[in-house]
Amino acid sequence: MVSKIRVLLVDDHALFRIGLEGLLERRNIEVVASVGTGEEGIEVARRTSPDVILLDMRMPEMNGIQVLRKMRDEGIKFPIVILTTSNEERDLIESLRNGAQGYLLKDMEPDYLVDALNDVVSGKTVVAPELAGVLARLVQQTGDGSATPQPTPFSDLTPREYEILCHLAEGHSNKVIAKLLGISDGTVKLHVKSILRKLGVHSRVEAAVIAVEQALCQKT
Repeated sequence: MVSKIRVLLVDDHALFRIGLEGLLERRNIEVVASVGTGEEGIEVARRTSPDVILLDMRMPEMNGIQVLRKMRDEGIKFPIVILTTSNEERDLIESLRNGAQGYLLKDMEPDYLVDALNDVVSGKTVVAPELAGVLARLVQQTGDGSATPQPTPFSDLTPREYEILCHLAEGHSNKVIAKLLGISDGTVKLHVKSILRKLGVHSRVEAAVIAVEQALCQKT
């Protein structure tokens, strides 16, 4: 039997925490604790060893970036995902630079959140699809701000892989892609694995960024 993902929630809004806790547990995800401050989050993280920490950005006393930085400085290595209402480019960049494994927005679909948590546990980095364009700009820039085109072997992709890559760029989960294309989740996973290998990247987010950056999937 596959063990449940164990999540620690850190958010200063009690009603949001309670609602999210119920949502996750209905989807077979265990919430090991739900706390309202960064200091509590740090203490509970050490005690409970969660698989993932979901951390709010806007909190009093210590904001999400400060909590994230302190956790990393104190040797807390569990994956941390920022879950926020902020779609500010600066917040995304600071989160990733300080060791976050994900940056998600609170208005996302519940099933996408569940898929994102599974991706994080498997070692991937996840970013809200709405912010893929921001990541694309980051990928294009070097320290002096000049563009650095990255050749990618798109010619190696099969038509089906190319189609699935475009769905990844739109932020679709494996379940949604499977439904849209009339194939199984397992088949989608195999195609995604092949896409990542051919593009030389390690996560579906990186593949999506490349697709957005190269404008591969613009609809006419």
